[in-house]
Amino acid sequence: MNNITIGQYISGDSWLHKLDPRIKLFSLIILLVATFIVPVSANLVPILTMTSMLVLIIILTISTKIPIRKVLNGLKPIVFLLTFTFIIQLFYVKTGNLVVDPIEMYISVSSIAAIILFLVFYNLTKKHIKFRILYFFFAVFVVFLLQALLPYVSLTSYTLEIYDQGLLRAGFIFLRITNVIILTSLLTFTTMTTDLNYGIEALLKPLKIIKVPVDMIAMMLSLTLRYIPTLLIETEKIMKAQASRGVDFKESTFKEKISQVISLLIPVFVISFKRSEDLGNAMEVRGYIIGAKRTRIDEYIISFKDIITVVLSIVILGAVIYTRVM
Repeated sequence: MNNITIGQYISGDSWLHKLDPRIKLFSLIILLVATFIVPVSANLVPILTMTSMLVLIIILTISTKIPIRKVLNGLKPIVFLLTFTFIIQLFYVKTGNLVVDPIEMYISVSSIAAIILFLVFYNLTKKHIKFRILYFFFAVFVVFLLQALLPYVSLTSYTLEIYDQGLLRAGFIFLRITNVIILTSLLTFTTMTTDLNYGIEALLKPLKIIKVPVDMIAMMLSLTLRYIPTLLIETEKIMKAQASRGVDFKESTFKEKISQVISLLIPVFVISFKRSEDLGNAMEVRGYIIGAKRTRIDEYIISFKDIITVVLSIVILGAVIYTRVM
């Protein structure tokens, strides 16, 4: 639960915290476009482009004084996705030069039994390991190693061929996903919900011409982002309360886990509806009327540093486009 960083705000006085929310959102959109405009390829130029963007993002993170570890924690929930995508690319891409000699892999009775026993051992021991991500990578390596070493009572077999093009393509996709997650995390880390609401509403303002309820959409998006960490905290409290009453979410059987999840979801839904009602009452007391024109205490003014930020974002986008067409 603590690894999910989306929606969390970290107070600070860095230049990114003080940046106009409209500029932050607009610059984020430009950088995301630059990230996705780089073609998925196994060439060195896209890889170097993604690596350069990652270095810039890390420098940007350091300048905000937000702990790097806090930002990297946001990648933990997608470690499995990153690993699965990396492996798929190694199996799918069969062009280029072989990195290692072909390895004969066996799906056999002995390998399946050994993998099952190892996975049971992994689930029992991972809670005692400090560096769980490294332990997860080690487990993935062992699963493949067992297929190569235990061919007894073979059911089927395949040849594992690792090409340099597959490694480059897998690395490219890994870098792209990492860049996107860190960029979006920095937005919520440095922007309060009210500022984010204003930024979304300002960028969507042209849609009011065609009668799109921009203010309602912006409010819903900002409240959704705001209450993700709140509901996660409430869920964690409920889990600890149930654990203090003897509920074990890790060691129970599959059937017991289903009933435990149901007993967890029901109070979470009740709490979410209760908080929604309280929020609605609070907004109504403060004079919030859907569709009515509202005024703000603070009026945002575009400053010189805001212009510089947009210009730099556009320069990065232009550089990415240049590397694509060159």
